[in-house]
Amino acid sequence: MPSLFAHYSEYGGTWPWVDFAPREVSCRHCGELYLAAPELWALQRLRTLLGRPIVLNSAHRCVQHNAVVGGAPASRHLGLAFDCRCPADGQEHFCRLARQAGFTGIGRYPGRGFVHLDLGPARAWWG
Repeated sequence: MPSLFAHYSEYGGTWPWVDFAPREVSCRHCGELYLAAPELWALQRLRTLLGRPIVLNSAHRCVQHNAVVGGAPASRHLGLAFDCRCPADGQEHFCRLARQAGFTGIGRYPGRGFVHLDLGPARAWWG
């Protein structure tokens, strides 16, 4: 069951996702934390499969930040989705591993150097 915290510093439980800190998956604008374990476990599995750090450009966004960055009104980032830094020449491999990790929504943005990942309906796209 997802939980919402006004700021990641309010979270006081055990944090089992060893390769990611609460601030990394929180809103860059205000620090709001949307804690959704299935998404975080998929991200942790991807990190393990990849065998190297994953840089997150964006994870959860509060409504205000989503609007400022031009996110879709029903963006998966309003819950928990990840835009992961990934150069164009590495995206095919990264996306293959993301599927193995359990991600179902995968968008490739080779010209912008990132891949979007979420657990929404199964779909793939190029941006």
